[in-house]
Amino acid sequence: METKTAQAILKSIRVSPRKLDLLAAKIRGMKVDKAIAYLTFSPKRSAKDVKKNLLSAIANAENNHNMDIDRLYVREAFVGPGIKLKRFQARAKGKAGSIHKVFSHLSIKVSEKEV
Repeated sequence: METKTAQAILKSIRVSPRKLDLLAAKIRGMKVDKAIAYLTFSPKRSAKDVKKNLLSAIANAENNHNMDIDRLYVREAFVGPGIKLKRFQARAKGKAGSIHKVFSHLSIKVSEKEV
């Protein structure tokens, strides 16, 4: 039997994919209420963006696919690289040091647990 899934994608988050993947790995496989609680009290700056995307995926599941919220869990949470802004910082003797401002994309899929 095909399981229904709903997803939400958040693009161009101003945090590196490596840092964002730490949070995505933590909530993978969790029930959505526990994942929301974890992200609410997480000290990481990007937890706010991940929580926003998770709530969007839950709303998509409820409104578009008529899923039961109490049976939802995070099926997939993966991070991909986004754009990279290249800037420079002036250094000694007329040289320049490069600065890369990295962005990332976050995709979260939720589905219902089979009873």
